This record gives sequence, structure tokens and C-alpha cells, in this order.
Amino acid sequence: MADPRGFLKVRERELPQNRPVPVRLRDWSEVKDELTKDSAQLKRQAGRCMDCGIPFCHQGCPLGNLIPEWNDLVWRDQFEDAIERLHATNNFPEFTGRICPAPCETSCVLGINQPAVTIKNVEVSIIDEAFKRGLVRPHVAQRHTGRTVAVVGSGPAGLAAAQQLTRAGHTVAVYEKDDRIGGLLRYGVPDFKMEKRHIDLRVSQMEAEGTRFRTGVSIGEDLTWDDLRARFDAVLVATGAPTPRDLPLPGRELDGIHFAMPYLHQGNLAAAGDEVPEQITAEGKHVIVIGGGDTGSDCIGTALRQGAASVTTLAIGKKPPLDRTESMPWPTDPRVFEVSSSHEEGGAREYLASTVEFVSDENGHVKALRVAETQYNADGSRTPTAGTERDVPADLVLIAMGFTGPEVTALQDQARVALTSRGQIDRAENFSTSADGVFVAGDAGRGASLVVWAIAEGRAAAAAIDEYLTGSTELPAPVTARTTALRA
Repeated sequence: MADPRGFLKVRERELPQNRPVPVRLRDWSEVKDELTKDSAQLKRQAGRCMDCGIPFCHQGCPLGNLIPEWNDLVWRDQFEDAIERLHATNNFPEFTGRICPAPCETSCVLGINQPAVTIKNVEVSIIDEAFKRGLVRPHVAQRHTGRTVAVVGSGPAGLAAAQQLTRAGHTVAVYEKDDRIGGLLRYGVPDFKMEKRHIDLRVSQMEAEGTRFRTGVSIGEDLTWDDLRARFDAVLVATGAPTPRDLPLPGRELDGIHFAMPYLHQGNLAAAGDEVPEQITAEGKHVIVIGGGDTGSDCIGTALRQGAASVTTLAIGKKPPLDRTESMPWPTDPRVFEVSSSHEEGGAREYLASTVEFVSDENGHVKALRVAETQYNADGSRTPTAGTERDVPADLVLIAMGFTGPEVTALQDQARVALTSRGQIDRAENFSTSADGVFVAGDAGRGASLVVWAIAEGRAAAAAIDEYLTGSTELPAPVTARTTALRA
């Protein structure tokens, strides 16, 4: 283990500071202050890891990250060995170390009676230091199998599968409908959470390894799914679950009401320096965000940087508790009240707020939301409480209520892939679909989930495809399509 008495000597969590709010709201750079990073602090925190006999952090993370091992190596300042152990289970720690909510930390054994080890910060520090020291190098396959694989979608699941399959010796082409590689990592996650240079660095490594990238190609339109399957020995569907959950209430058709993802997509384009005609912007507007999850939080930070007059988040449910309750025992991932970097920056949050109507001005533009207090019924349902209605001023409404599933019309029609009752792509335990040679990984099969699950499924699907193509595989498969999260 790192320091046998580390968790006794250092009982508090220490993290690098965020940049001051007035400073970071003036740009799109990551909120962490690079100048406050302290190698001694990092070593102290890594030294708090107890190297548990049963490390529950492994179970909290679907990737099975070897957390006690690389904590020990960081404590010993052995970064080359640390990045080797980190990369053994995780293709992209620069992504997970920035945008994953870290279920590994909520399952940390130290968290039973002390603040958990700062696993996420140690992880991102390892990969950042590895890039600085030139320790992230291409791994070129020593032999080529002559087999070809098409990966549709360049989010974390698709990229993880593509890298694993390329390193196994297959010829892999990644198809992306947008103009740049990254999927929601590129256009759904704002730069203040993860700058896009991290994607570019990893794509450069993958290109050097032999992965081919095809941007601006929409499978199902520019090229049919049947034609794609005919050209390749196997196809992996990793298109995510981008279909947004709507709020079909009176006034939904009014101008000024948008889904969150197109708004964030345009914001990322603008932050990259692109011209965005008729961009949805929050400048000078009273903004309402419906939905209290990560996507809603990203909308808050984006709106504040665009100069919104006010930002209010409405959540239909109760305010979560500050700490675990009896219904959320350790080591489950608890649903507790969280304050993201965007929440630190401003805006108001209202709970038990049920939207009942979008109110129009004389020009057909939204001017307010009519909300009522949420009532919990005996059967568990939630309804607006009559007589509690009030209007909340709004010039821009962003619906961030989650996602219902993948876009499957063309896939179902052209490739005849079966769907589940919930609209996800149906798959066997090994990620294969009802169509021969077609596999699915990530949110397209699982439903909207975490970045670590996407990478884990991408790695596991790569192993399944490798076995389908060659009859056996040595690639790791950290999960199956039936694996579920450890959550209360």
C-alpha cells in the first residue's frame, strides 16, 4: 500500500482550487486552477488509500480500475508505472477524470467514517502528467488480421471499442455525423468542464495506431446501414441515446423553448470559434432550465458565460438530502444534494416545481412558465397541486429532462435490428444484436448513462467483436450487456 498510516495522518480531502467565479465566467477554459495544483497535496491524498483487502472502489467503477495500485505508484512518484496501470483498464482517463461523477469515490471504504480518497483527481493528475512527460504513446498492432470493423459514433463507447480493435490488429473506421470527432464529449460537454484539446490528443494517438476517422457521414442517410454492413466484416453501433425527453404541455410550440442539447451544441461550436448562424443564446435573458441533472448544470454554466440576466433551475422532485440516508447505505452510489462548478457560479434552484403551462406574449414567444407545487400521491405518482400556480418570468426555456433512447428509425428499417420495449437496441449478453455481425455498445443499448459505463461497454463489445471475427479473444471484457450499476 501507499502510506500504511496515511489515512490516519491525513483525514481531510484536498483538491486543487477552482478559479475565482468572476474570472472563469469571462472565458470557456476549464474551471480548475492549474496554478494551484500541488504535487505534495496529490501525494498526501494518494497516501490516504488503505489498499483494502476488498477494494470496493473496484466495484463502484464498471471499468474495474486498479485504484489502490496507481494510488500507491503516485505516492511513490512512479508516474510511468501509474499510467501503465491506469491505461490497463481505462482507455481515456482524461475524460473520466474530468466528467465522471466518480462512483468509485462513493464506494471507497474510507468513506464509511472519513471523507473518501480523491480518486478522481489522482486519476486525472496521472494522465495529465503522463501527457506532459510524453508517456502516452501509440501502440501499433504487431500483426494485422485482415478483418474490418465499422464503428458508428465517436463518443466514449465508440472510441474505446475502436482503439481496442485497432490494437488487436483489425482495420477500424469510425464514422461520425458531426464535423469533428468526439460525439457528446465534443458538443455536449462544455469546455469549462473538459477542453477539447484532450479529445484531439487522444485522436492523434489513435490515428498513429491506425484507426481511421470519417467525419460528416450520417449512416442511414449518406450511407445505408445495409451498405455499411456489406462493406465491413462487423459493425458496432455506438450512436448514444440522443433523443430528448419532451414536456408536452400547453404552449410547448412557443418560440424560445428549446431542448438542452442543441443549445449546448451551438455553445460548443461558438467556443471553438465557429460561426453559428441564428445561435440560441442566453445573453440578457431570463433563463429557465427544466431538469436538475448534469445536462441542466451544463446549461447553467453556459448561460452564465453568455451573460444571462438570470438563471433558474426547476426540478419536479424533492431536494435531495445532504448525506446518505438509511435507504442509501454504503457502498451504493447515493442520490444526495450536489453543488457543481456551474451551481457555484450563480443561478437559483427550485424544487417541487411542476411546470403546468408555457405562457405566451403577444408575439408567440414564451414570457413565463406557470408552475405549481409538486404533490406526491399515495401510489408514488407526482401531480401539480391545484391552487398553488404562479408564473416565473422566462425569455429562454431549456428542457434538460434526460434522454429516451437512440435514433433508430433508419437502423431498424435498413438493418432490421430489434428494439426493446423501452426503445433501446436489443442485444444479447455479448452485445450482439438480432442482425448478424452487428453489435451495440454504450447508451444506444444501455440507455443514457455515465462515461465510465460507455468506455466499459466499448471495451467489452470490442472483445466480443474480436471473438466473432477470429474465434477467440485476449481483449478484456470488464462488463456484459446485463451488468447493472451498484446504486441505492
